[in-house]
Amino acid sequence: MILMTGATGALGRLVAARLAGRDDVVIGSRAPETVPAGAPSRLIDFEDHASLEEGFAGADTLLLISAGYGEDDVVIARHGAAIEAAEKAGVSHIVYTSLSVAGDHLTYALAHRWTERRLREGTANWTILRNGLYAELLATLAPVVDGRITAPLGSGRLAAVAREDLADVAALVATDASAHAGRSYELVGEEAVGGVELAAALTEATGSTVSYEPSTLAEAREAFTVLGLASFQVPMLVGTYSSIANGFMDGTDGDLRSLLGAAPRSALEIITGKSSR
Repeated sequence: MILMTGATGALGRLVAARLAGRDDVVIGSRAPETVPAGAPSRLIDFEDHASLEEGFAGADTLLLISAGYGEDDVVIARHGAAIEAAEKAGVSHIVYTSLSVAGDHLTYALAHRWTERRLREGTANWTILRNGLYAELLATLAPVVDGRITAPLGSGRLAAVAREDLADVAALVATDASAHAGRSYELVGEEAVGGVELAAALTEATGSTVSYEPSTLAEAREAFTVLGLASFQVPMLVGTYSSIANGFMDGTDGDLRSLLGAAPRSALEIITGKSSR
């Protein structure tokens, strides 16, 4: 039996839709009523250890969707509890959605690397899917306001990846986990996109001129601060801008195409709404 967690998240919902309908899949969620209609589901709450012990019973493969952003100690506690419960339940293989190596400069990388180490030191077989940053996230980080993109991306670019492609890979690997045992895959996009490319693509897509006029990190920090975000989110977002702007997130070498068996979706087409897949 394959059990996946995190079905209420943006990535998890897409993976759940791909796995729904298989008779060997159970979808775990904090809100089981939200899983695809007809799909077997179980309550899985990383904050409720009892739900983990009961929820993982009988599972052979666990697809562990990262437990979301939070302070390092919170995320590490969630992942640690899930892995420990899976091992106690006799889960033989854990597939984990991590963060690309290029993301090591990001503030939220540490919890992912801790989880990878915990898996390597554990008793279950493992596969690590090191996801790049989403094209959909880049669209959020670089919105168009009054015909301008003013995000502090500098001249940097991001090897953005479509969330749909990551969901495809997660479903493919989870349903054939033994073929990927002990492997870590880099899942980044094949085109690096920055403010200039975004502005040009949006100009073409909309027929209205969009310009790119980079702002500063200080301006971004101030704008995020007044939004009332959680305290850990502000440095997380500003750090993401900084990593992109300074050229740490533009590497396009990865395993996405080979795992998909096809060309990845275009990040620019995702952002402009032109993707046909």
